[in-house]
Amino acid sequence: MASCEFVVGILFLFQTGTGLLGNSLLLYFYLLTLFTKHTKRPTDLILNHLALANFLILFSRGIPQTLAAFCLDNFLGEAMCKIVFYTHRVARGVSLCATCLLSGFQAITISLNNPRWAELKLRAPKFVQPSCCLCWILHLLINIVVPVKVTHPGNTRNMTKRDFGLCSVKGSNSFISSLCAFLFTFLDILCLGPMGWASVSIVLFLQRHKQRVQYLHHTSLSPRASRETTATFTVLLLVSLFVSFYFLSSILSLYMTCFVNPSLQLVNIGTFLSACFPASSPYVLISHEIKVFVSCKTKISK
Repeated sequence: MASCEFVVGILFLFQTGTGLLGNSLLLYFYLLTLFTKHTKRPTDLILNHLALANFLILFSRGIPQTLAAFCLDNFLGEAMCKIVFYTHRVARGVSLCATCLLSGFQAITISLNNPRWAELKLRAPKFVQPSCCLCWILHLLINIVVPVKVTHPGNTRNMTKRDFGLCSVKGSNSFISSLCAFLFTFLDILCLGPMGWASVSIVLFLQRHKQRVQYLHHTSLSPRASRETTATFTVLLLVSLFVSFYFLSSILSLYMTCFVNPSLQLVNIGTFLSACFPASSPYVLISHEIKVFVSCKTKISK
């Protein structure tokens, strides 16, 4: 095994291992919260779906890519190639959709002094669960074309694109390929648009909040306002991480479509970038929950 391949394998192993561990802890925490707490935060359900989607991204893409980097690239058969690629595409779409829901819900929650959002803020928690279910159903249906196109490299000579260094995409009618690409891009934009609006709203809220804090000299801030501000910072950080890694990964994917058979190095870089958000996001959320727990414990002790 070449030293470069060994280093790549170690990087994927570290990223996948830490990401799976973080998302597993997060899933356990939020599932425990949903089943044991009498007063549940609506965002807990969104974060639960986000953690599950990120776990599936790392499980379906990180593990095969790690094994491929260690030269174990012949263990996936035809059926496994289709299942792995389909699971990754669905989980990626749900992760994008859940991040959009989270940012939108947080933007609505913090609009305290806007009467136009008062009714929507009261009704928003009722739409959280149906929206999360709709995300899964939509992406399960829209990605049904993926298993048809994906195959094991040894089963076809008409290979147009490699993935994982393990699976390939069969050549097909250019109109169908363009239609699928447009549909996937449209769904991404459909989520990125509201996410951008929500992020701008959150930034404006934080700016107004900062000015209010400076004016009041920290004398009139309630614990609830403080917790909402902390949650808002966390959501904004998550959205920033997602958008940054998403655009880097998308630019590289667009670049790779210019090649009939992109190099393994490009495939590895693209896979690593696409897995950065699923691997890092659980630790951002865990650090937020720890801060909330420490803050609540300090207030109780006082």
